[in-house]
Amino acid sequence: MKVVVQRARDAEVKVEGKIVGKIESGLMILVGFTDTDGLEQIKKIAHKVLNLRIFPDENGVMNKSVLDVGGSILSVSQFTLYGDTKKGNRPSYIKALNGTEAKKLYELWNEELQKEITVETGIFGADMDVTLTNVGPTTILMEIE
Repeated sequence: MKVVVQRARDAEVKVEGKIVGKIESGLMILVGFTDTDGLEQIKKIAHKVLNLRIFPDENGVMNKSVLDVGGSILSVSQFTLYGDTKKGNRPSYIKALNGTEAKKLYELWNEELQKEITVETGIFGADMDVTLTNVGPTTILMEIE
């Protein structure tokens, strides 16, 4: 499982020109799955994401989590996180989980996050336009096997 976490002032995702998910402040998350992923990995990374201290405290030190600052999450599935470019110039996506299974895990992922925070989402498998204002910029890549 791979997750890209970006601290966002605002973020939104559009499908066919219509906003389907939007947050004002919090985390923009891109998530991709592979065949060894399941509920155990989802719970572990969700806990880490929710408690990741990347928001500034009163002294300007990154010491607060999205939960501490009352933010929300925009979660977008992105199988291309498993793009392998070791051979040639065209990425191979062989390690990305098939769409049917990945959709199930994406839904479990969002449900796990929603237990503690407001979550907006994109539409799995859709062509999406994602925009955000990345604050810092702060971007963290998390991976679990």
